[in-house]
Amino acid sequence: MQSHTSLLAAEATASGSRGLTITLFLIFVAITLAITIWASRQTKTATDFYAGGRQFTGFQNGMAIGGDYMSAASFLGIAGLIALYGYDGFLYSIGFLVAWLVALLLVAEFLRNSGRYTMADVLAFRMRQRPVRTAASVSTIVVSIFYLIAQMVGAGALVSLLLGIKPGQTFLGMDADTAKVATIILVGALMIVYVVVGGMKGTTYVQIVKAFMLMIGAFVMVILVLAHYKFNLSALLGDAAEQSGKGAAFLEPGLRYGVETAGDATKTFYSKMDLISLGIALVLGTAGLPHILTRFYTVPTSRIARKSVLWAIGIIGTFYLFTLALGFGAAALVGGKNITAQDKAGNTAAPQLAQALGIDYLGGNTGGSILLAIIAAVAFATILAVVAGLTLASSSSVAHDFYASVIKRGAASERDEVRVARISALVIGAVAILLSIFAQSLNVAFLVALAFAVAASGNLPAILYSLFWKKFNTSGALWAIYGGLISAVVLVFFSPVVSGTPTAMFPHDDWHWFPLNNPGIISIPIGFLCGWIGTVISKEDDTDKYAELEVRSLTGHGAH
Repeated sequence: MQSHTSLLAAEATASGSRGLTITLFLIFVAITLAITIWASRQTKTATDFYAGGRQFTGFQNGMAIGGDYMSAASFLGIAGLIALYGYDGFLYSIGFLVAWLVALLLVAEFLRNSGRYTMADVLAFRMRQRPVRTAASVSTIVVSIFYLIAQMVGAGALVSLLLGIKPGQTFLGMDADTAKVATIILVGALMIVYVVVGGMKGTTYVQIVKAFMLMIGAFVMVILVLAHYKFNLSALLGDAAEQSGKGAAFLEPGLRYGVETAGDATKTFYSKMDLISLGIALVLGTAGLPHILTRFYTVPTSRIARKSVLWAIGIIGTFYLFTLALGFGAAALVGGKNITAQDKAGNTAAPQLAQALGIDYLGGNTGGSILLAIIAAVAFATILAVVAGLTLASSSSVAHDFYASVIKRGAASERDEVRVARISALVIGAVAILLSIFAQSLNVAFLVALAFAVAASGNLPAILYSLFWKKFNTSGALWAIYGGLISAVVLVFFSPVVSGTPTAMFPHDDWHWFPLNNPGIISIPIGFLCGWIGTVISKEDDTDKYAELEVRSLTGHGAH
């Protein structure tokens, strides 16, 4: 098996897979654009644009949440981490899945009952509208744009990889760098069309289609991997450990996180703290992600909101179990050396596994090209769907929170609000495209870590305090959001992720003093502490409003 997976493809295979990939990608784009145009004809009110008319069933919204959550980082990144680091790579899957239990227990139903369209509806209910909505809007835009940049930078790298575009080669008359830029612009333009034309209804259906494709593609690969080992998991794990080059350590913790360094207790301590910090950010970050939170408003009742999260947990949980088989399958059938030869971060492990399985089970190189092309199209679909959801969340916050409530002081018409949301989608999309073009050399993990850190540090303390603390007030909300936001950004900026290490954003400079890669263990408590300090130093106290919010969050009475 090793002989035909030394790289993604030989020239002939690459040429065949390139044509198949483009064809499948264009078919997907055509289908989703047709869905978006159909949805635009059903989008007549602000509720339609922001919340899809609150007409989705629990299963539909669960699929859409899964589509929003299972990004290219989940599909390609986690499979790659497991393929290279075994047990430690699977920690990401566990963290992402457990995060959904936090969202279900602490946020989903209460948020659905209390708000209308955005996270700020809940925060501003019992406080001064303008400053709180401004803060929530700033936080939403920062999280969304960094997530967007990460997805689109990933899209550029993925395209050049899967289409066989390498330095010194051309594609449609473009060199490798130009082709990456063109891909980023294409993905960004499609994203803007989905949001501007289709709103939440169109975006949700795109998410459902993408989640279905991703689950089917992953399921087929998992069955082929298990069939190769006659459904003997012990044989799969044993072969994966052997081919990884790490031996028995591949199946034990400590290969990447919590590494014990002999003779250096400080380094060992920081490595273990980094693992805890990453876990905290992963588990708590989901409940503060704006594009996930807006999904709870697309269903008619809190009961269906609960059902949709349960469906999402089932779909996402199954998918992350699939990543276990995909990661260990790639380690066993492709080999750690061949994966890192193609991509040092392991992001191509899943496509390389697809090609190897296609060659073995679907008729040689042509079969390999077909399965590789299908998985490439699924990866494209994943990126398109996730960036559409992110753009919708941020443009909705600008229009509903900042324009309608801060600038117009609640006097904006629904038509004006939707018009501003569409303009905002254009502007935010353009900014994300521009930053992505200049950010191609940036560490994508840095961008994603920053988005999670901001969400868990700024948004989550404000949401939880608002829902469950009677004395929480405007000052506390502003301190929580801005305190968490600023602390997360500052700590990441002065961390090894940005400078001082070979894999940093600025590898040749060193200004880092914060020793951890993820700031969650520090910035999340700072967010909660700032929220408490801001509350106790203010004399504002409106217990009547809290009582009303409590009834609304528990029953949904008067919410919509």
